[in-house]
Amino acid sequence: MKLKNCLPHLLLLSLLFLGSINLYAQNSRENLEERRIELREEIRKINSLRSSNKIKEKSVLTEVEDLDRQIRTTENLIKVTNQQANILTRDISSNTNKIHTLRKELESLKEDYGEMIQKSYKSKSQQSRIMFLLSSDNFLQAYKRLQYMKQYANYRKKQGDEIKIKSEELQGLNTNLLEQKKVKEKLIVENRATRAQLEQNRKSQQVLIKSIRRKEGDFASQIKKKQQEINAIDKQIDEIIRASIAKANKESGSTSRDVYELTPEARALAANFASNKGKLPWPVRSGVVTMRFGTQKHPIVTSTTIESNGVRIETDKSAKARAVFGGTVSEVQAVKGANKAIMIRHGDYITIYNNLSNVYVSKGDVVSIGQDIGEVATSSSSGKTTLHFLIYKNTEKMDPADWILKM
Repeated sequence: MKLKNCLPHLLLLSLLFLGSINLYAQNSRENLEERRIELREEIRKINSLRSSNKIKEKSVLTEVEDLDRQIRTTENLIKVTNQQANILTRDISSNTNKIHTLRKELESLKEDYGEMIQKSYKSKSQQSRIMFLLSSDNFLQAYKRLQYMKQYANYRKKQGDEIKIKSEELQGLNTNLLEQKKVKEKLIVENRATRAQLEQNRKSQQVLIKSIRRKEGDFASQIKKKQQEINAIDKQIDEIIRASIAKANKESGSTSRDVYELTPEARALAANFASNKGKLPWPVRSGVVTMRFGTQKHPIVTSTTIESNGVRIETDKSAKARAVFGGTVSEVQAVKGANKAIMIRHGDYITIYNNLSNVYVSKGDVVSIGQDIGEVATSSSSGKTTLHFLIYKNTEKMDPADWILKM
């Protein structure tokens, strides 16, 4: 293909590329702002939960864990805010360059328009225009002169309109620039306050960590004991699930003990549940994840590890647990060391809501997404209201963070 034939395609590709960059930048700004708001809300929630728990006797280890969670969230907030400020700096620079270019274009337009107005003024009289037409040698020349006069008038109007558009564009950019500068200044001020709070929390944490280091062996024993309690609870959940699968299969005539025998309706429900992976609502209306799924090093006593088959969510006192998806209540049972647990079956997927003080449903009930199913228990010793939430596929443990939106 010849170069001159390629030019229109290259121009189109360039425009599409620039458009995609602008769209990506806009999405990045929106995503960062959304993330900033989420982190600020999480910090507010952590502060609120810490304040409400101060009336209870808390161990040094628990206090350090809470502070560590707050510090990590605050560090993420500072990082996101810095990214926003950097994007704004780039946008401000881009707008400044645009304003400079527009001013030059506007000055040139005004200069051209001024010269045109002067020429027009010298020959503006109606008589001059008529004489200009009557002095034509023939009809064709008169017609051409008339067309020229119309084109000249249209050109004057076009120049005037263009000056108006450029002026409005310049005014809009100036307004936008001022707004961007205000937003950037607000972010900078917010970051200073956040950093100050972060430093204060770090100092408090260091004081507490020193006391932990002096008795690290004792705290390691505490963590080990806590892990044993978690393991015992998780083992009970596993046994309840296996027994529930075996019972359901026995009733349907199947001998399988580890995998649900699915009806066509149950298979469709399971497929629907799976298609919503990453989009399910939280099992409480508000809360903070205090323990994540799987094996992980303890954030403070790093010589020890902790393990969980699900997640633990600290929430408000008297908070309600709610179903993350529609299904049938397959079990409601007491769990030693964790109050009551509700299991909801979604085909061969199971969601478990553990550590409930009250339950609002019974075995066999059909529940809908978002329905309140029980009240989360509050610890009498720590004052914390914590939901243990798990997801299984048959007997396979799954990470709830992969299924719940923005967990």
